[in-house]
Amino acid sequence: MQVTCGIDWAEDHHDVAVLDCDARLLGKLRVSDDATGFQDLLRLLAEHGDTPDDPIPIAIETSRGLMVACLRASGRQVFSNNPMAVARYRDRHSVSRKKSDHQDAVVLANILRTDAELHRPLPDDTELVRAIAVLARAQQDAVWDRTRTHNRLRSHLREYYPAVLEAFAEKREKLLAREARAILAIAPTQAQAAKLARTKLKAVVKQAGRQRRIEAETDRLLEVFRRTWLRQPALVETAMGHQTLALLAQLEAACRSCDELASATEELFFQHPDAEIITSFPGLAALTGARLLAEIGDDRTRFDTARDLKAYAGSAPVTRESGKSRRVSHRRIKNSRLAATGRHWAFAALTASTGAHDHYNRRRKTGDRYYAALRNLFNRMLGQLHHCLTTRQRFNEAIAFAPPKPSPLTAAA
Repeated sequence: MQVTCGIDWAEDHHDVAVLDCDARLLGKLRVSDDATGFQDLLRLLAEHGDTPDDPIPIAIETSRGLMVACLRASGRQVFSNNPMAVARYRDRHSVSRKKSDHQDAVVLANILRTDAELHRPLPDDTELVRAIAVLARAQQDAVWDRTRTHNRLRSHLREYYPAVLEAFAEKREKLLAREARAILAIAPTQAQAAKLARTKLKAVVKQAGRQRRIEAETDRLLEVFRRTWLRQPALVETAMGHQTLALLAQLEAACRSCDELASATEELFFQHPDAEIITSFPGLAALTGARLLAEIGDDRTRFDTARDLKAYAGSAPVTRESGKSRRVSHRRIKNSRLAATGRHWAFAALTASTGAHDHYNRRRKTGDRYYAALRNLFNRMLGQLHHCLTTRQRFNEAIAFAPPKPSPLTAAA
């Protein structure tokens, strides 16, 4: 590369440095985070040889924001560098640990000047898959927020309202069940739950969406609420009931956000041509498939081999060697969203695919623990997904989990 550019990103301004191949500073500038600043940046790049046919590559510490989006839309190669990696490069130029925004911009430009081949530019994904990524990640965040809010509510109820926890202890969704949230809305304290009339409780159960065994469920809830339970003082219990209503409002909002974002994500996901291939895999429904597509994108040049994709997802093991010591362990540096989606995918595939279940059992018999066996299964299926997306074919169970071929000695016997 003849000329490289580094941008030190900040919230309201960005420091820009342009270097030549001999690390000489050709130009520097501080630009604002708006249209005027973007035009100033383009003007600086044009002064030093930037053309549509031969754009200057740019290194920056983030992959998001309007500045990055506009740079990508202009056809330039944008390299997003991890801030921790940039800090290591900074020590190559100065051991005094001094730091400035301009110096960081120079360091970023030097990264491309010396080690461009070791860094990957931001993928050239389509606008559709970028939109899917926004929705899928937002929905995943909403699910995590819902889980945190549920745990906070459950922890709070344990301090004064054990009856409602007992009432929904056997439910798969626990307090996330619509019945539980509906009952908490009308009876946020143990005293109010014990005084609930049967007709009112039955109406709440029906409004929550229950269609079968309504009478039996109403009787069961009444029996639980009218037992003798340990109680807080009346005034304290009332105050804790108000806190429950506040937490319940947060939980309702989180559940509503999850549902709305899930619908929008699935609708957009099915518009993508890769959706048919992704959902052909066992254990991959629309929402899980959308999360997967959001993280791997549709730029097929991004991962040249399945091995690259597996390392990015954290499913491939990593080897650490030093002298006579050699240890193979799972990766800690990875795309956490993709790794979380992979665990759900592998778990769902156990019941959806006989071959996946047999592979998991084999790994368990060789000594793998639960998560290690799931990670190995995800690693194998991720390689299969890479092959299917590259060759544009659907998943085939008979090929993906074909029985091992007998060795020549076994066949001769």
